[in-house]
Amino acid sequence: MEIPARAGGKGGKNGGGKLKWWQLSLIGVGCTIGTGYFLGSGIGIYKTGPSFIIAFILAGLTAMIVSEILGKMFIQDPQKGSFRSYTKKAFGRWAGFGSGWVYWFSEMLISGSQLTALSILTRFWFPNIPLWILASIYATLGIIVVLIGTKGFERVENIFAVMKVAAIFMFIILAILVLSGNFGGSVSDFTIPNSMDSLFANGIIGLWTSLIFGFYAFGGIEIMGILSMRLQNKKEVIKSTTVMLIILTSIYLISIFLASGFAAFDQFNAQESPFVIALAKYNLAFFPHIFIAGIIIAGFSTMAASLFAVTSMLLTMAEEGDAPKVFAKKGKLKVPPFALALTISVLVLSIIISRLVPDQVYEYITTAAGLMLIYNWFFILISYPKLIKATKLDHVKRFLAMFLILLAVSGTVLDKTNRIGFFVSILFIVIVLIVILFMSKGKKKNKNELPRGLYQ
Repeated sequence: MEIPARAGGKGGKNGGGKLKWWQLSLIGVGCTIGTGYFLGSGIGIYKTGPSFIIAFILAGLTAMIVSEILGKMFIQDPQKGSFRSYTKKAFGRWAGFGSGWVYWFSEMLISGSQLTALSILTRFWFPNIPLWILASIYATLGIIVVLIGTKGFERVENIFAVMKVAAIFMFIILAILVLSGNFGGSVSDFTIPNSMDSLFANGIIGLWTSLIFGFYAFGGIEIMGILSMRLQNKKEVIKSTTVMLIILTSIYLISIFLASGFAAFDQFNAQESPFVIALAKYNLAFFPHIFIAGIIIAGFSTMAASLFAVTSMLLTMAEEGDAPKVFAKKGKLKVPPFALALTISVLVLSIIISRLVPDQVYEYITTAAGLMLIYNWFFILISYPKLIKATKLDHVKRFLAMFLILLAVSGTVLDKTNRIGFFVSILFIVIVLIVILFMSKGKKKNKNELPRGLYQ
């Protein structure tokens, strides 16, 4: 779901290198799959049962529309700032400022979500160690990686991406082998919903409240707009993102279908991977250890990469005047010290929250992070007709995607646990709006104070 500090980084018009469209597709798959999928999908299954597959289909459809629209804007006007630059061009500086900070907050929430997920997964081996201690260890390791710099780290990033995909395929293959009569299993162990009640475990409301977790699994497609600067042929961006999303959606649907058929919906939770729960009763003692270890290694890579991304983006916004200039100041470290300090401060806050509410913190943060991401999807959709002449089909797609986004957002209000994540996301939005308001007043004040001939 995250990438190293390439977001908004320098490198000229062509970015840091040349990529073929299929290479970008594979990188996109690796960047999008995170612990939000490996762990968060269990929450979705618990809330709605096998119908969680529908949530993935709707989220995948929305992601495809958003990525197509972002791709069309990119083809017409390649911008390293991607959606933030297009929002600024469409509605003015305030919108670019808001979009950038909403994205920054969402990435920080994702970092906190990954941090909590890694800690939860590690308790598989160390159940008595408090969540906040494990979170502190992972946060420290993540900061060390940021301090070391990107050299060497980016070389192994693709290996970590392959590990994530390999973990999913390992589950799919083992599940098929179990259904074939291996490891003490049989085809009769698999349950296919044969009624509306078995498909929708908690009714339509259950599906509605689970939508956000389907959307969260696709969080990261907006990063593809930034990575597109490295394409050899910029016009192939839509093909690249479409293939990426088809692969991603296929993997998600097959794995979730299998997981939800092996165990009752109420056995899934936010504390264990749904894939480990699905195969827990079979003679696969090695599977949980290998699978969880693979997720932790891959999850740590995405968390560290996310820390790179937010620190880099804060630097870029500071250079463009959308963040305090102090965050652009460089010291002896390989990263701007004040930008890094803010990143560390937010991580510490995440650890404090995990100490106060350890049982619910992952779901709170995941909900808030997912919402912050799709708020930016909405920004992309409304910016499009301001910059490109949209066809009737474009408008139909846009309104469908906006409707599905609003459906996912409203669904969080219906669930008591998700509701807290919703209010957390609204709090961040209000903070950004207050800052924009003060910026606007400050601009008007300066305009009134400056001599007419000096103000432009």
